[in-house]
Amino acid sequence: MAPLIPRLHLFEVADQPWFPDFLRGYMQAALTAAWTTHIPLLQTSSPAAIVSRILSTQLSSSRVRDYVFIDFCAGGGGPTPQIEKHLNRAISSSPASTNSASTPSYAAAAVAPPPVQFILTDLHPHVELWSAAAAASSNLTYVKESVDAARAPTDLIASHKRSGKKVFRLFNLAFHHFDDTLARRILKNTVETSDGFGIFELQDRSWAGFFSCCLFGLGTLALAPYYAYLWGSPLALVFTYLIPILPAVLVFDGWMSSLRTRTPEEVVALLKDCGAEGGEEEIAKWEVKSGRETFMWPVGRVHWFIATRK
Repeated sequence: MAPLIPRLHLFEVADQPWFPDFLRGYMQAALTAAWTTHIPLLQTSSPAAIVSRILSTQLSSSRVRDYVFIDFCAGGGGPTPQIEKHLNRAISSSPASTNSASTPSYAAAAVAPPPVQFILTDLHPHVELWSAAAAASSNLTYVKESVDAARAPTDLIASHKRSGKKVFRLFNLAFHHFDDTLARRILKNTVETSDGFGIFELQDRSWAGFFSCCLFGLGTLALAPYYAYLWGSPLALVFTYLIPILPAVLVFDGWMSSLRTRTPEEVVALLKDCGAEGGEEEIAKWEVKSGRETFMWPVGRVHWFIATRK
C-alpha cells in the first residue's frame, strides 16, 4: 500500500554544519550499533546479517561472487564490515562453495573461490575508523580520498571491471538523504558505470517506521552504559542522561528519515527519469526487486531495493 504521508525532504539535525562533530560521531556509532546488534529473544538476527542474506539470496550464492561491493556512503563504517563478514561466511559454507565428500580436502581448498570484496567510500572519509575496520578483515578496503556518489571516480570502477568483476553499489541508511535532483544524478551515474545497486533502510513512511524510531530512542537510554564502556567514552553518558541530546536527536532525525524515505515505486520513477545515456532502452536492461524483512517483531524491519543489470 502507498504511504498515507507524502515524501517530505525535511532537515535532520545531525546533518547541519553547526551540530558538534563529537555528538555526530556518537550518533553514527549508535546507528552502527542499531545495524549490528543482535539481542537474543528480541531479534531474529541483526539487520546487517539480514542484508547479507538478502544479497546472497537475491544475487544467489554463486552470482554474488561476480561482484565487488562499494559502499558509497559509508560514514563511520556503518554495517558494511559486518555485512562483509556475514556474507563471506554464508557463501563459504553454501553447497556451491564445497565439493562432494569424496573430494580430498586439499583439492577443495585449491579450487575454493576467493571471498567477496567490499570497499568503503564517502564524500567525507572517516579514514581512522575505516582503517581499523579494514585491519580486522582482508576482504575490506577503503578509499581515503573524497568520493562523490554522483561522480564515481573512473579508476575506482575501471580497476574492478578490468579484473573481471561487476560493480555493485551499496546505500545503507543513506539514499533517503538525497533530494530528488541529487538522487537522479546518483542513479544516472550508477546506471552508466555499475552493474547493480542496493538501497537498505531501517525505516519507512508508516506507523511502524515512526514507532521503531521511538524504540530506538528507548534502546539508546537502556544500552548507553554498555556502549559508553565499549567505546571508552563516558562523555556519551552525559549527553544521554544529564543532557539527553543523543536520544532526542536520534528519535527526531529518525522521524525525519522516515518522512524522507522513498517507496520502491518512487525509486523506480526516479530511475526511469534519471537521464541515463540510452534512455528507456538502457533502463529496460535492469531488473528491479524489493521487499522487507522483520528483525524485531512487530516494527523492526529492513526495507530493501535491489536493481541489477540483466
